[in-house]
Amino acid sequence: MTDFILDLVQSWGYFGIAVLMFLENVFPPIPSEVIMGLGGVMVGQGRFDYWTLVAVAVAGTTLGNYVWYAIGRWVGYERLKPLIDRYGRWLTLDWDEVEKLHDWFIRYGSGIVFVCRFLPIARTMVSLPAGMVRMNQLKFLIWTAAGSTIWIAALAGAGSWFGKQFAEVDRFIGPLALLAIGSLIALYIYRVVTWKPKPRSD
Repeated sequence: MTDFILDLVQSWGYFGIAVLMFLENVFPPIPSEVIMGLGGVMVGQGRFDYWTLVAVAVAGTTLGNYVWYAIGRWVGYERLKPLIDRYGRWLTLDWDEVEKLHDWFIRYGSGIVFVCRFLPIARTMVSLPAGMVRMNQLKFLIWTAAGSTIWIAALAGAGSWFGKQFAEVDRFIGPLALLAIGSLIALYIYRVVTWKPKPRSD
């Protein structure tokens, strides 16, 4: 996985960053922290322009999030219940939680989409309920891009600083990526193992 990230960025440049950020939002275990950290390092080393990097990354992120939004619109809110009843453990969700999330989106949809852009995993999965409640598509894209721009700019800025300070910093990206991916997998396994369905009211 880490070799794939490094090779794609080095071979495809900005387009590689856009593709990786798209994939990061379709397949969350690919961490944006690592992708943009590496991109920022390349800015610090003079291989990328900072604002071009941010722009292509935001485009890839927004497009990737729209995939989940579109899936949510297609599935719909009511059609989700049989899936939750059957696969709740593997999704680590029960229907009560889904209903609460649905109510929050009805009230605070735009704000939730914006804030979740700064949270691991949630920044991707929040697009699914946004689609299910049929949040306005233009609002969804605007708030997704707005939150993502802040997050991506911060990551790229940090990577750029490190790239200027340490010429060999990119060789540490691989181990950091493994640590980030391993942590996400461990968190998911913990949630699956400890998940307990709430008793049915009926």
